[in-house]
Amino acid sequence: MHRDPALIERRLHRVLTQRIVPAVHADAVALDVAAWAVPGEPVPAAEALAASYEPVRPGHRWGPAWSTCWFRISGTVPAAWAGRRVEAVLDLGFDAAKPGFAAEGLVHRADGSVVKALNPRNGWLTVAESAEGGEEFTYWIEAAANPLILDDGPGGVPFLPTRRGDRAAWLEDGAAAAADEPLYRLARAELTVFEPGVWELAQDFDVLHGLITELPADSTRRWQVLDGVEAALDAVDLHDIAGTAAAARAVLAPLLAERAGDSAHRISAVGHAHIDTAWLWPLRETVRKVTRTVANAVNLMDEHPEYRFVMSQAQQLAWLKEHRPELFARAAGKAAAGQFLPTGSLWVEPDTNITGGESLVRQFVHGKRFYLEEFGTETEEMWLPDTFGYNAALPQLMKLAGVRWFLTQKISWNTTNSFPHHTFWWEGIDGTRIFSHFPPVDTYNAELSGAELAHAERNFKEKGPAGRSLVPFGHGDGGGGPTREMLGRAARLADLAGSPRVDIEKPADFFEKAHAEYGAKAPVWSGELYLELHRGTLTSQLKTKQGNRRSEHLLREAELWCATATVRTGAAYPYAQLDRLWKTVLTHQFHDILPGSSIAWVHREAEETYARVTAELTALVDEAQRALAGPADADGAALVFNAAPYARDGVPALGAAPAPEPEPEPVPAASAPGGPLVLDNGLLRVRVDERGLVTSVFDLTEEREALPPGSSANLLQLHQDFPNQWDAWDIDVFYRNAVTDLTEADEVTAVDGGVRVVRTVGSSTVTQTLTLLPGVRRLDIDTEVDWRERERLLKAAFPLDLRAGHSRGEIQFGHTQRPTHSNTSWEAAKFEFCVHRWLHVAEPGWGMAVVNDSTYGHEITRDVREDGGTTTTIRLSLLRGARFPDPEADLGTHRLRYALVVGATLGDAIREGYAFNLPERRVPGSAASVAPLVSVDHEAVVVEAVKLADDGSGDVVVRLFESLGGRAVTTLAAGFPLAGAVLTDLLERPLPDAPAVDGGRLTLRPFQIVTVRLTPGA
Repeated sequence: MHRDPALIERRLHRVLTQRIVPAVHADAVALDVAAWAVPGEPVPAAEALAASYEPVRPGHRWGPAWSTCWFRISGTVPAAWAGRRVEAVLDLGFDAAKPGFAAEGLVHRADGSVVKALNPRNGWLTVAESAEGGEEFTYWIEAAANPLILDDGPGGVPFLPTRRGDRAAWLEDGAAAAADEPLYRLARAELTVFEPGVWELAQDFDVLHGLITELPADSTRRWQVLDGVEAALDAVDLHDIAGTAAAARAVLAPLLAERAGDSAHRISAVGHAHIDTAWLWPLRETVRKVTRTVANAVNLMDEHPEYRFVMSQAQQLAWLKEHRPELFARAAGKAAAGQFLPTGSLWVEPDTNITGGESLVRQFVHGKRFYLEEFGTETEEMWLPDTFGYNAALPQLMKLAGVRWFLTQKISWNTTNSFPHHTFWWEGIDGTRIFSHFPPVDTYNAELSGAELAHAERNFKEKGPAGRSLVPFGHGDGGGGPTREMLGRAARLADLAGSPRVDIEKPADFFEKAHAEYGAKAPVWSGELYLELHRGTLTSQLKTKQGNRRSEHLLREAELWCATATVRTGAAYPYAQLDRLWKTVLTHQFHDILPGSSIAWVHREAEETYARVTAELTALVDEAQRALAGPADADGAALVFNAAPYARDGVPALGAAPAPEPEPEPVPAASAPGGPLVLDNGLLRVRVDERGLVTSVFDLTEEREALPPGSSANLLQLHQDFPNQWDAWDIDVFYRNAVTDLTEADEVTAVDGGVRVVRTVGSSTVTQTLTLLPGVRRLDIDTEVDWRERERLLKAAFPLDLRAGHSRGEIQFGHTQRPTHSNTSWEAAKFEFCVHRWLHVAEPGWGMAVVNDSTYGHEITRDVREDGGTTTTIRLSLLRGARFPDPEADLGTHRLRYALVVGATLGDAIREGYAFNLPERRVPGSAASVAPLVSVDHEAVVVEAVKLADDGSGDVVVRLFESLGGRAVTTLAAGFPLAGAVLTDLLERPLPDAPAVDGGRLTLRPFQIVTVRLTPGA
């Protein structure tokens, strides 16, 4: 008989999905169900269990967006089911295609303890492993009505413009009726018999179906599987599936027994449930998503001792400990047994482009310390599957934190260039290398399907010299994590002919084996891991980015001045408060909060949180500085405190000196012949024309014009900003095709601060003040924007009359050099890149820098003019107007600052970047001065942090780095009696085999980070 493979495939698919899988749960009887709708925000389980419930039936509508409904289910196990496994099957109104993005449930016992979660692909609840018959039972289900926000709009683009992202704002719009509309219907609530033989048959067919679809069409193995599957299908009586399942399995057993052999690709399968700490839901909902996920994980571990599951964000486990201590204790027990695996080494999975250097240090410190204190685990992995690019300082930070391995998957999202490696050494700006892996399965939410495993093997770029890769599997974001079906697949795929071999194991096991197999031969990738996507996250949600930037600098100041006050005056050091504030800031550096890609609710709360953090840190700084300044006296004397790592205006770095009288004032604007306004401080002469544009920046020292002939600087430009897919995430290169130069001004006037320029931009207003202070080579631009534009991008352009072959832009603990041309597709793809406080371009002997206080998106282009000269243009991305996921993102009033530094060396750029972000503070007081706790004597060496040791010993911890990219020898001098000094890792533990700190003398390689622990003496 002629055999049609497609016919067999279609038959298998229909029988499996429409008959066998439904037959896993048989003999259903209805459950008794009652419901209680929570009035407002979620409540503790004890309160819900004591509430009054009303009877409901399947079809009951529940759940206005973001609300909670508790269901009480109860019943009695039929006597006829004695000896059988009994499960409740519930469907709260799930969308099986969107696990983790809509309704979710959590099952509780009568004492309030957690049983497991209910999710779209995990809707069962064990009532009895082996029923006696007649058992009565009651459970309570906390059901979350999370709205489906990530949905497919026209053309399959994720775009659903909705006010559901912030219920409070939605109600303010007068949309109470829409906001209170139930989203879900209770679809199923039944008590059933679980048929293990049918379940096993379903897994057999599922795995073999995966083989059929992926094996070569003419392979012998595929035809063997097709023949066996057809025979097994013939053995199944569709009217008695449970009774014939064993016979069908016997037919399939030889197919499943054929081994793959030692040459097969090896898959290390790691149970995982990527949970965004906030994204399309607020932080409070993440706490519940974590609870649901961990409950499912430990439940599966009870039945599957081989199961291994990783949790990669310490903050999430800290929430679990705080809110669900009994479940945390269960997880800790599984961790001790080697099943539950704290990993990742970080407090959250942060954005690593925008997050500051010292903040990344504390991500490691607080993450690793939590795992050490709570689980006794020294994590060695950095697990960042979903972050939007990785800065080139990370390898050194990882090594200094005791991290040996790095994993991400996100670079597979590149839209221009396919990254050339999956297993490789990643080399940072200082030369440190970390063994790294990008899972070739191209997902961090795998289901261990045949298609995924076949793709992983085909896609793996190191096949030949290397033979193994890692697959993170499980539904994320509250989707329930791995399922028992996934574990069933893994068991069958452990050594199955035609498939990669699958082992469930720890990430460390994979990395140890991969390193032993391939470490000596693996290629090296040097420099940043740039994601060719999601470039818009450098600009979206400005207020969130400003809150982070200012919090980072305030934390630096608070630690510095509190440590100084403790050593100098004996004031108490606020250990607990600083610890709490650091963790708050670190949490908000998560890779969908800080990048601006969360719903409005998240960013509204972030803004409120940053305001509280600012108030607390400002109070700590004020209190410490008042203690150091001494009592105010009658003559009004004051001190100027300088938290920057460079001396300025007679004030030492990290110390204080008497305030000058009078305070320096900006130079006044004068009218030049012909009308332009001129700012001249003897070093620079700046002309501003009647359009409010800077038409000349003349370096009076070098007698050189900074701007190309006929050009204008501080030119605001407006672009259409409608990317192809991810609104808040992306800026696509075609935005450059159309630009509007904003050359008309409503007002250009001389004011006390310099020159004031007011412009109308569509429905928005931009007010700028251009200021030039005496004795500086920096033109400051203070910008206030009442922003009302949607789907537009506002940039500020600075065309410069110099030919720069490359730029240098600040990253964490150093800088990255980037070409200003686009010779290759790799360079062209970096049309928008991240810079922190400064960006520098130069010709030999003369350069320019742009510094900023809250801008991260930058670009550089280079053009040859008709006169033969070269124009290098720096552009800053100031504001966007994305509509998804927050339809009102960035609307409102913003204040931001940036400046042009003329004749700047690289060292000048670094110095001005710190000065611009760490303004001097004038404090009344009678003290003669405040000597710095520490100082260095090399201009390239930057002191990044001064604090007291976290262990309460009173030791002073200093973190410094080489900033110019060269060698440096410096002396670290302590401004207090010193009993000893040691080099430490980031967790302030002495480094093994570290050189002695002899007389404070330190030798640093390019961009090296050094942490020194100083013990005060008598």
